[in-house]
Order: sequence, then structure tokens, then C-alpha cells
Amino acid sequence: MNTQEMKSSFDQKKHPHRRYNPLLDEWILVSPQRANRPWQGQTEKREEKTLPEHDENCYLCSGNLRVNGDRNPEYKGVYVFNNDFGSLMKEEVKSSGISSGFFSLHPERGINRVICFSENHSLTLPEMETGDIKKVIDVWQQQYEELGNLDYINHVQIFENKGQMMGCSNPHPHGQIWAQSSIPSIVSKTQDNLKKYADKNGRSLLEDYVKQELEADERIILENEDFVAFVPFWAVWPYETMIVSKRKIENLLQFSEAEKLSLASIIKDLTTKYDNLFEIPFPYSAGIHQSPTDGEPHPEWHFHMHFYPPLLRNAEVKKFMVGYEMLAEPQRDITPEQSAEVLKGLSLVHYKSK
Repeated sequence: MNTQEMKSSFDQKKHPHRRYNPLLDEWILVSPQRANRPWQGQTEKREEKTLPEHDENCYLCSGNLRVNGDRNPEYKGVYVFNNDFGSLMKEEVKSSGISSGFFSLHPERGINRVICFSENHSLTLPEMETGDIKKVIDVWQQQYEELGNLDYINHVQIFENKGQMMGCSNPHPHGQIWAQSSIPSIVSKTQDNLKKYADKNGRSLLEDYVKQELEADERIILENEDFVAFVPFWAVWPYETMIVSKRKIENLLQFSEAEKLSLASIIKDLTTKYDNLFEIPFPYSAGIHQSPTDGEPHPEWHFHMHFYPPLLRNAEVKKFMVGYEMLAEPQRDITPEQSAEVLKGLSLVHYKSK
């Protein structure tokens, strides 16, 4: 077979290929021919169980005693507090760090906070009302501003780990904020690539990318007036998605009230589809990428939110990032287009409500 025949016979639905991620300047291997391979490896226990609205043993529930001895107030709605076991410390230490040959380190200062989405121990994002999710976004906005205004905080990372499979230590629906003095590595890498594109083209990378995704209409899952949700062309995780603002918004502080409501709506719809996929509370890690709070202008930034769920075939089988992924580059079996088709076809009525 000559080169031309090989090119003409290529089918991205059947043949292995690599895809480029412009946000991280990395490649991913896609191997669609492996999608039907037999599985006799580890399976996960189904996570669903009936949770009460209030659990007297939960240290996140309103009115309950936390591990450090503090007692939560009888809160209603969103509740924020400093993480009792934070990964960062706000106290300043006097040290210039170490920089000697291969040995470089410097002290890292910051604040960790927990955000309980509501007082209801059993209520996850897809089961909340859109207006109540908007209140969570209001708090994200307030926390980004409050923490970002501290002179030693240069980055505010907002995220959620949902489900035991993602290392969540408490089933009460909540998210976290890690605010720190350095810009983390992945964020810094994303920022560099956003800036390179903006400097070269005079436009936002994600603005141009979303325009092409809408034109292609192969990976779009949801769309409203202000946001688009889709499976990225370069997605690593089986049902990975992104939410991107249509308007080039650098960070949460630039959101209008209407845009916050639109974001709440598309988060609810996307997470509902996730739960409906295997009819379980769908595990994932999700988080926001937005401009740092280092006091510098960042016109290259464009607000987006990542969702990284590990489940692959059903509620018991997940994608493992091992071997080749650890040593070479990310790899996936089903194509992003196949994942998008599955997610797009799912109902917006939560399976528990049917």
C-alpha cells in the first residue's frame, strides 16, 4: 500500500492517532480499536447509597462539631470555612529558600478553604435548583476577590472532588479553594500557551477554539446564551468535558448576574447528564481555570471549567492512568466524538426524578 492509499484509508473512529492539546502543548494517544477489549481487572463498588438530609456524624453538616473542636453554625445555603487540615499555611516564614544545583525549594504560603454547597447532606449539584447553584457561584466570586486581594496570594484555585473514587473524604457535597503565593505548574503552562496564541493572533485561543467547535458541532453537549459545554478534541478522560464562556471573560469578577445564572444552569445540566450516564452520583474532579491574582494584566486569559470523570464503561470500570500514561503520554480508547454523542443523547431530567 502506498502512502497516498494509507492516508485515504485512515478512519479516526477505527485507527490509532495522536491529538494535540494547545492549552498544555501536549499530545494524547487515541486508540479507538481498544474500546471493546475484555476486562478482567479491578472493578469499583457502586457508590450510591441513600444519604440523610442531616448526618449527626458529619463534620460538614450545620450545627455539628468539626474534628478540630470548632462547631459549625446552623447555616442555611452555602457555608465557607478555613480547612482544618489545609495543605498550605498562611503564616509567613523568613526564608529565601534553597537554590543549589539540582536542589531548589522555596517556602509556599497560602490558605485552604472548604465550601459546603448547602446544609443538605444529600444534595449534590445536579439535584440543586439553578438559583441555589448560582449562590455557590456568588461565593466563588466573593472568595476569588477576597483571597486574591491579599498581597501574598497570586493564584486562587477553585475545585470539587466528587465521590470516594476521586479521593473525597466526606460525602457532604462541597468544594475547595486553594489560594497560594505561587502560580501552580499546570496553570502557568496554560497561561504561557494562551499568551503565545494571543500574542501571535491578537485573539483569545479559547474564543477561536469554541467558534470552531460550534461550527464542527461534533463534540458539543450543551449550549446556552453565555456558555458552551463540550468534550474537548484532546480530551484525556473518557467523558471529560469543558465549560467555556462565549464572551472572553478573564475571571469570575467580570461575570454579570445573568452570566452567573447561565453558568449555574449549564453546570446543573451537565452534571445531570453525568449522573444519568450510569444512573449513579457520577464521580469527577472539576475546577475553574481563570486569570491569576498577581496584580498583572492578563488579557490572554479566558474563563473555563474542566470536568475530569474516571468512569469508562459502566459504574464499575474506570480509566486507569498507569504505565504508558505515566511514562509516555496520556491515552484514551473511545474517541471524544463517541463520548460527546453519548452525553448529548442523555436526558436533562435527573434519573432520581423519573
